[in-house]
Amino acid sequence: MVITDTHTHLYSEAFDDDRDEVINNAMELGVERFFIPAIDSTYTQSMLDLETKYPDNVFLMMGLHPTHVKENYKEELSHVEKLLSERKFCAVGEIGIDLYWDKTFLKQQQEAFVYQIRLAKKYKLPIVIHCRESFDEIFEILEQEKGEGLYGIFHCFTGTLEQAHQAISYNMKLGIGGVATFKNGKIDQFLKHIDLKHIVLETDSPYLAPVPYRGKRNESAYIIKVLEKLALIYDKTLEDIASITTDNSKMVFGI
Repeated sequence: MVITDTHTHLYSEAFDDDRDEVINNAMELGVERFFIPAIDSTYTQSMLDLETKYPDNVFLMMGLHPTHVKENYKEELSHVEKLLSERKFCAVGEIGIDLYWDKTFLKQQQEAFVYQIRLAKKYKLPIVIHCRESFDEIFEILEQEKGEGLYGIFHCFTGTLEQAHQAISYNMKLGIGGVATFKNGKIDQFLKHIDLKHIVLETDSPYLAPVPYRGKRNESAYIIKVLEKLALIYDKTLEDIASITTDNSKMVFGI
């Protein structure tokens, strides 16, 4: 059983004391594929170091996270573009719009999102979308940019059934993680109406740990709890869920 974590920040400072142990614990459970989203240029070297140590298991994205779109965002976008031109990445991400913490840079977030979508199209890469309290703003841009070259993953999907169908209409898979196990997560109530071919698994570790670890540091090994939840929702075996979602990740990332 091969399990794919399509979204994990393994380079995070939260893992500085036991990173190798965390990765090995996940691998022992069958998590063999770790897809690593970028945040900003300050994390690039840590990401590259991680890939060097685990070249067969770790796959890097490149992008500017919306909460890190600040006054220097054009410099950061130049860094993203430079790296994409120099070496191979599996996706442009995580990119998008986040209006939960701060709306100050909404215009710049929108500009950065469009710019990075077009970079992804240029390099024929998928995008991985971060959306927090910004479905309308995200969908407005996806509607503008939709077409053959637009595809990817709607990371940490927490919307409604209607929003799920709309995301899928833009060639997006839905990234499902710990929220599916929350009592108030809501997405578990309609997921069975979404064909499994549209679903990939993720942890977003060290964030959003599933029940029974909610509130603690998340790690890739805990993706098993998401797998178990989806097996219940879809009435399938763990092996079936792992196989289908891993195949879906291969379709997106080409890896």
